[in-house]
Amino acid sequence: MTDVSFHDFAKLDEAGRAALLKRSETDLTFFLDKVGPIIEAVKTEGDAALHRFARELDKAEVKPGALKATEAEFDAAFKAVEPEVVEAIRYGIENIRRFHEEQKPEAMWLKEIRPGAFAGDRVTPIKSVALYIPRGKGAFPSVTMMTAVPAVVAGVPDLAIVTPPTPDGSVDAATLVAARLAGVETVYKVGGAQAVAAVAFGTETVKPALKIVGPGSPWVVAAKRLLSGVIDAGLPAGPSEAIIFADDTVHGGLAALDVLIEAEHGPDSSAYIVTHSRRVAEEALAALPEHWARMTPQRVEFSKKVLGGAFGGIILTSSVEESHAFVNAYAPEHLEILSTDPYAHLGKITEAAEILMGPYTPVSIANFGLGPNAVLPTSRWARTWGPLSVFDFVKRASIGYVTAGAYPELAHTARVLARYEGFSSHEQAVSSVRDAYLKG
Repeated sequence: MTDVSFHDFAKLDEAGRAALLKRSETDLTFFLDKVGPIIEAVKTEGDAALHRFARELDKAEVKPGALKATEAEFDAAFKAVEPEVVEAIRYGIENIRRFHEEQKPEAMWLKEIRPGAFAGDRVTPIKSVALYIPRGKGAFPSVTMMTAVPAVVAGVPDLAIVTPPTPDGSVDAATLVAARLAGVETVYKVGGAQAVAAVAFGTETVKPALKIVGPGSPWVVAAKRLLSGVIDAGLPAGPSEAIIFADDTVHGGLAALDVLIEAEHGPDSSAYIVTHSRRVAEEALAALPEHWARMTPQRVEFSKKVLGGAFGGIILTSSVEESHAFVNAYAPEHLEILSTDPYAHLGKITEAAEILMGPYTPVSIANFGLGPNAVLPTSRWARTWGPLSVFDFVKRASIGYVTAGAYPELAHTARVLARYEGFSSHEQAVSSVRDAYLKG
C-alpha cells in the first residue's frame, strides 16, 4: 500500500506540530515572481496576451474574437450535457438560492438613537463582479452555482464569469449550463493569473470589474495578492483543504472515505483525518486501499500524493480535547464532525469555515447543493473570514439624519470632543456660526 503520512501528535515537537498547519499556498514566493510578468503583459497587450497565454499555459487555442462565449455556445451546452446532470445543477441551484435569499439583508434600516436623531444602514449591490471558475484539474459547474447564485440574489447588475478554456478553445459545457440557470450570460474563456489581470484592468473584450471572487490555484491566489490595490480580491480561497474529525463512535473506514473527497482535487490540496481513537486511525488506514480501488486513476494519484505528503494524512491525538485544539489551530476550509453525537463537539470548535455534522453530511453533499456556500476561505483564513455569501456582493452605507430638536445635544458633545482633539473646523461646524446660518 502507498505510504500514508501518520502523525502521533503527542510525540511531535513544536516544530513538527507547526508544520502540520502549513498549506501548499503558505509560501507564494515562486508564484509571485512568475505572475508579475503575466499581469504586466495583460495590462499592456490586452486580448493578444490572453490568446498567447491560452496557448502557452492552458494548451488551448482560442480563436481570434472568441474570448467571450456566444449565445449559440450556451444553447449547444444544454444539448451536450446529459439531462440528469442538467437536472442535478437545477436542483442544486434551487437549494443554494433558497439559502441565500434568506441571507439577504434588508435594503435599509434606521433606528432612533436619541429622540429625533436617526442612524442606520443602506445596502446596495456592488456594480460589477467577476466570478472565477477553476478548470485545471476538472470541470466545476458547482463553483459556478456557488458564486453566481448569491451574486444574482444580491442584485449585482454586471456579472461575468472567467474560466480557463478547454483544449479546443471552448468553455466546459456544464459550466455554461450552470451559468445560464443561475442567471449569468457573460462568460470569458480566460483563466489563471491572466484572468485576474484581465478583469482588473480590462481588455478589448473583457470588461473590468470592481471585485473578483472564487477559488483558484496558487497562481490565481498570487495574482489576486499582487492586484489587491487594483481590484477587490474577495475572500482568500486557494487549493482545497479538509479535516475529517472522528471520535470513537464511528468506523474509521467512514473517515477514510470522506478524507478522499477534498484530497482528490489535486496534489496541492490538504486533507487530514484527526482522531484520538487508535482504532479509528487503524481502520482508516486499512480502508484506504479499498476506496482507492473504486476511484479513477487520476483522482487516486492526486489523493495519494496528498495523504502521503506534507499536507495530509492521519493525525492521532492523545485526547478528544487535543483534537478540538488542533482543529481550531488549523482553521480548516471544510470540517466534518464524524460522530453519532456531533453536537457534543460543535461548541468546542470555533475556527472552521464550514462545519458538517454527523455521518450523513459528507463534504460531497455540501459541495453540490445543500444550500450553504462551498466557496470558503483557505490557509487558516477561517479565523477571520466566513463563507462566500450575499454579503460579499453588496456594500453598506451608513445613514444619519438629525432633526432640529435633536441637534443641540449632539452638537454640544461634538464641540467638546472636537476641542479636545484639536480640530477647530470640526468645532466651528457645530458652533454659534452654524446657528446663525440655521436661523437665517
